[in-house]
Amino acid sequence: MKSEILKLLAKNARYSVSDLAKMTSLEQAQVEALIKELEEEGLIKGYKAVVDWDKLEDAYVSAIVELKVVPKADLGFEEVAERIASYKEVESVYLMSGVYDLNVVVKGKTLQDVANFVSKELAPIDSVTSTATHFVMRRYKELDVAFFKKEDDRGQFLL
Repeated sequence: MKSEILKLLAKNARYSVSDLAKMTSLEQAQVEALIKELEEEGLIKGYKAVVDWDKLEDAYVSAIVELKVVPKADLGFEEVAERIASYKEVESVYLMSGVYDLNVVVKGKTLQDVANFVSKELAPIDSVTSTATHFVMRRYKELDVAFFKKEDDRGQFLL
């Protein structure tokens, strides 16, 4: 039942306890207890809105930064990943298989802000041997939410 509640909340964190109870055939008290347990166990890390930042005047720029890293003895990638994750500009950090080691999603007000952050903060870290920055041009889907334009009943695209 835990995984069912998690899947529903991942799809829409605004479901009420009443909604979740109906969808899972549980009592509301059971749903409340399950959610509390999931939070205490650290399975639920937080609740967030998926925002279409491009629709705001003060939108931000995102970039995916590929980092090659030399892991520290006995610590692996943990130390450098924690350090990178601590920056306010960093949205996500992932350990990757393949050509590079860490995938870092960075945000800033402008392309130059992101470029400066990468060159002045990420690249100089001792363990980092190289970076490759890819700026996000448009978001089509994020966290299972689509950002596609919709057509109205006359076939016209709505913004």
